[in-house]
Amino acid sequence: MATFAIGDVARRTGVTVSTIRYYESIGLLPRPERTASNRRTYGEQLLQRLSFIRHSRELGFEIPAIRELLILADSPTASCADADSIARQRLHEIDSKLERLQALRAEIQGLVDTCSRGRVATCRVIAALAENSADQGREMASADERAGCRTDRPLGGRPNGTVRRKAVRR
Repeated sequence: MATFAIGDVARRTGVTVSTIRYYESIGLLPRPERTASNRRTYGEQLLQRLSFIRHSRELGFEIPAIRELLILADSPTASCADADSIARQRLHEIDSKLERLQALRAEIQGLVDTCSRGRVATCRVIAALAENSADQGREMASADERAGCRTDRPLGGRPNGTVRRKAVRR
């Protein structure tokens, strides 16, 4: 049986060495065997498992779902209903994201369509973004006031526009 060093596994699967170690630490990959010099060694089966994980991540599956899918993959006689359910859930997430992206696209398309391509002073894109920013700022300020948050400090958190200076080493 062929064995591979962690760098070889990374090159063959397209997964970084640090990610391989991370997957080991969270239990997606079993702890590898070690050589006499304490180097990790991996077999062909682990390459396949790691490719499965990488492809699952490319499809957007979260770690808990991948963990469940790996358990199912390790049980070939089990029903695939759970795998189907996990895939359908991911499909639903993708559909929801597509709907949000379509709404964003329509909003941006509307801004582009109203652009006069003149000067920034009359630019509808800039004006619409500024209007929305001002509305959101007022909403956030009202929420902060209702929650009793101080709103007299600028975004940087320092009063009266003072600037924190870095200590100079001499």
